[in-house]
Amino acid sequence: MLNRIFRAGLAALAAVVCTAVAPGARTAFAQSWPDRPIRLVVPFGAGGPDTTARILGQQLSKQLGQPIIVDNRAGANGIIGADMVAKAAPDGYTLMLTSASFAVNPSIYKKLPYDSKRDFIDIAQVAAGEGLILAVHPGVPATTLAEFLALARDPGSKIAYGSPGIGNTLHLAGERFNMRAGTKMLHVPYKGGGPAAAALLGGEIQAMLMTAPTALPQIRAGKLRALAFTGDTRASYLPDVPTLKEAGVPDFDVDAGWHGLFAPANTPPAIVQRLRQEVVKALQTPEMMQAIKETGLVPSTLAPDAFPHLVDTDIAKYTELVRIARVEPE
Repeated sequence: MLNRIFRAGLAALAAVVCTAVAPGARTAFAQSWPDRPIRLVVPFGAGGPDTTARILGQQLSKQLGQPIIVDNRAGANGIIGADMVAKAAPDGYTLMLTSASFAVNPSIYKKLPYDSKRDFIDIAQVAAGEGLILAVHPGVPATTLAEFLALARDPGSKIAYGSPGIGNTLHLAGERFNMRAGTKMLHVPYKGGGPAAAALLGGEIQAMLMTAPTALPQIRAGKLRALAFTGDTRASYLPDVPTLKEAGVPDFDVDAGWHGLFAPANTPPAIVQRLRQEVVKALQTPEMMQAIKETGLVPSTLAPDAFPHLVDTDIAKYTELVRIARVEPE
């Protein structure tokens, strides 16, 4: 009996000692971070956030002195990769770079395998898009938006548009376009932006609202035709392409969302702060600024500590857009 009591006492004492030294241990751990490669999960395939992740990873690798390994975990509108990060060890060695779809998913799925706010720390916005590009397959008999609208308003034309999936930001933008422009395009969801873009290139679908990183290479190669831009003003990289407002679709000013960096909840505050400082530093380098601009995005100027508020605001905004688009939660 006495031995059992003695052993129980030792166990209790050990627990107290561990609790007492844990904060110091965590601080020491954070100070030594990083001392090995960092995995940067992108919950999508090639293009979009993947491009931004590789640009950021290359710069952060130089600054931190450790490899940044981009790990594409596409599927379910970004949920598969996000769930992996939510369940990863909160040690600063698994991060996520994703798109504004992260803020849409709480509205279009009845139950996510993670909590979008509780299970993540919003580190920083990295890039933002000023607008989307309405692109069509060259085989579509329309060279202007007016001609395309006349075609897409005809139910017999059977114009179909694609997106990376049901409830994705591009799907919501497409449904909003249908409502504002009076078109009757059929939505065809794909498993990611890459497959959707490939379907457009192959003529399987006729149109798509696309982000600049995905659309620009194909437009410049003559494989797609740009008809309009959804931003408030014309895009600097497509000066001859009118905005939707200019071309006759009022009340349609849609940006292209953001790309942001996240970490698992409970990542040590010292590591979070270091990450935020390093992202700000990276975004100020001419090399990274130029690389992001070449994709058609804008390097973020949002203060990292303001990013959580942006995510919260977008979750509320997309809740309303999902309601307007009449998308039934899955």
